[in-house]
Amino acid sequence: MRRVALLRGINVGGAKKIPMAALKEAAVNLGWRNVQSYIASGNLVFEADGDGLAEALEVAIAHRFGFDVPVLVLEAAEMRAARDDCPFAPADDRHVHAAFLFADAAPDMDLFDKWKAPGDGFAQQGRVAWLHCPGGFGRSKLAERFEKLAGAPLTARNLATVGKLNDMLDAAGAE
Repeated sequence: MRRVALLRGINVGGAKKIPMAALKEAAVNLGWRNVQSYIASGNLVFEADGDGLAEALEVAIAHRFGFDVPVLVLEAAEMRAARDDCPFAPADDRHVHAAFLFADAAPDMDLFDKWKAPGDGFAQQGRVAWLHCPGGFGRSKLAERFEKLAGAPLTARNLATVGKLNDMLDAAGAE
């Protein structure tokens, strides 16, 4: 079964550095097949069966690199649903971010109302929270509060990355 692994907080600001070649090697050593990486922020597309895949990669990373990294593994259908169900139609895919949640959440809409800028939007659909910042994600007051806004630990990807990961799944003929 084709899947996507999303790592949280690697290669950001010089912390928790993991070269993508080494990450791919760790995944292959777990028995994952046809492993591909996309950009250095920790995205893998791969084939593997069974349960406990996220935990297995977390253990492998801790053993090899000496630090903890939360990992979320999604099936191809879950990644497609995230792309297809995006509630925003941005002019720029970098201004919409999908937050893949590690747990059920309770969004803090008071926080959204307090820090939103004109045109900002927030939506949650199951275990995916969306933040639209047409003024730029890096300048948004909500971006730095995204996890608190969503109400759960998360790892975020912009819509362009979500699209590219889906393209990689589609090119491999994912289930």
